[in-house]
Formats: sequence, C-alpha cells, structure tokens
Amino acid sequence: MQITTISLEAPYLLYLGDCPDMHHAKTGAGIAYWRPERCVGQMRLPNCPVDLNLPEMDVQAALDAGVRTVVVGVAPMGGQIPQHWIPQLKELASAGINIAAGLHSKLCDIAELVAAADTSGAELIDVRVPPEGIPVGDGRLRSGKRVLMVGTDCAVGKKYTALALHRELERRGIHATFRASGQTGIMIAGEGVPIDAVVADFISGAAEVLSPDNIDDHWDVIEGQGSLLNPSYSGVSLGLLHGSQPNAIILCHDVARKEIDESGGHYPIPELDEVIDDALRLARLTRSECFCAGVSVNTSSLSDFDRDNYLSKLQSELGLPCVDAVATGMSPIASFLLKYAS
Repeated sequence: MQITTISLEAPYLLYLGDCPDMHHAKTGAGIAYWRPERCVGQMRLPNCPVDLNLPEMDVQAALDAGVRTVVVGVAPMGGQIPQHWIPQLKELASAGINIAAGLHSKLCDIAELVAAADTSGAELIDVRVPPEGIPVGDGRLRSGKRVLMVGTDCAVGKKYTALALHRELERRGIHATFRASGQTGIMIAGEGVPIDAVVADFISGAAEVLSPDNIDDHWDVIEGQGSLLNPSYSGVSLGLLHGSQPNAIILCHDVARKEIDESGGHYPIPELDEVIDDALRLARLTRSECFCAGVSVNTSSLSDFDRDNYLSKLQSELGLPCVDAVATGMSPIASFLLKYAS
C-alpha cells in the first residue's frame, strides 16, 4: 500500500483568513519557515492579527506574482472551514488558482468552490485524506531505526523538532527520512499519512505503513501528533506510538505551557520526567528497548539568557540533552541518539 503523496505547484499564497493567533496558524507558519522559497505572499481578512511577514496580496496581486497554489494556512479547532472565508477562496478559485487545505472539512465538499474550480480549471487539493486500504496494525517488528516526537501537548514543536533533527542527520551523512503524519508536514515533505484522519482501529496500522522496513542504518524521523496527555487527542498519539515502534522518543514541550491548551478541565502538565517515564512505558509494548534521546523545548517566550539557564537546569535534572530545535539546534540530541541506539 502506498502512502499519500501530493504535488503542490509553487509559488504559494498562504491564506490566513481571520486566524486569531499564531498557535492556530501553525500550518502557514510551518510552510513559511521550512519552504520560504515557495512562498510569495499572504492573504488575510481585515483585522487578522497573525502576520507571517510575507507581502500582502489580493487576487490580482496573486495573479501578477504568478501564484499557482493558495494554501489554507490555518488549523482551527475541529478543522472546519468558516463560512465567511468562502467568498475569498471562491474568488481565488475563479481566477484559476489551485487551493490546497489540510482541514477535516473538505474543499471538494463545498459546492461554491467546486463550481468555481470547474469553470476556471483550478484544482482543489484536500491533503487530510488518508490512503485507502490501511491495514490493522500487527505489531511485527520492522527493520531499520525510528525516532518519534512525543509532546506534552498539541502544537509544542513536534514537527519543527522532527524536521530539524532530519536536517541534522542528513548533514552528518546519516541515511534518514522525515515521515510526515499531519497535513502541514505532508505539504512540506510532499508525502505522508494524515494520522488524525484515520479510523481509530487502523491508526497503528497507518503508522506501520508510514514507516516501513528499511536498511539497518536508516533512520525514520517521525512527526508526532497530539499528546498522550491531551484528553481530546490522546487516542491518535497512542496509536502512532505503538505503530511507529520507535527505537527512541524525543519529548517536545513549550516552556510557556503550564496546562493542556483548550481543555475545559484545566489539566496541568506534569513534571517532564514523569511524562518521559509514562511515554516510555507505553512505547516499550512494541519496542522493548525504546529510550528517550532528549527534550526539545520551544523557548521563544524567554530571553536568550533565560533560555540558556532553563535548558542547562533541565538538562542537569533529567540527565538528557535539552535543546530548542530552532534557537540552539538538534546536534546534542542527534549525537545522543546515534550513540545509544541499539
């Protein structure tokens, strides 16, 4: 069975609508950061506070810039396209510009967009569609090596950490593949499986398909999803953990996050050593020797001085390399991973 592959024509216009904060604009922000050469502008509704520091464009400016694909860069809770975004998206489709989105609501289910695309020849690309024929996971140990990002919550840096680690491993000449498990990662990598769109019984099987047998010295760097601690999304995280059979995990955390985001129960995030221990206990069901290779912390809310002090203290407490994947890089974790992987 083949994993989902996509091909988006560049250059891109990133559509933000009236996204309220950068947290929900993680798709647009991720593409702008990891594929800046493909992004020529952004489009927003009035009073949108999120700014990706790209040129502001309307439809005519997008056409003048040669935009081929509009990427919906927002991941609202529930994954639905707001009704008041549709007029702008329809105008773009009517102009013959392709539209790509990775939300749970499908572009191809919106009649106005379908009609506009049919008339202009634009393509509507729904990224969050899992491939057909996903098997139930069987737990068979696979050849090759795997490292999975696990998080203390959603949107704490799992994708950025995986991409940064993949880049570091490639820099060292290590055979490695970034395995995308979410819509943004798929749009960056061009292939993957949208794990959170898979029927629950098949999540671990989808993870097995995503990371197949490989040569012994090859690393699959697997993007994590959700969090084992998040009462809304823990199911997808556990299925991905068991199906990935990771040799190692990397814990991802946001230093500013004290409790699970968007949870009505106000669930506090436990101490990080507890989170690591619980994740390893569950991971060792399908890979008995799984270990934690380090902690990647989003410290963007701290000054450089406070960041360095925080990471140094955390590293001393945990006895593991602790980094900010963007600010300090993944070299210490890569070294630890390669040294201790069996």
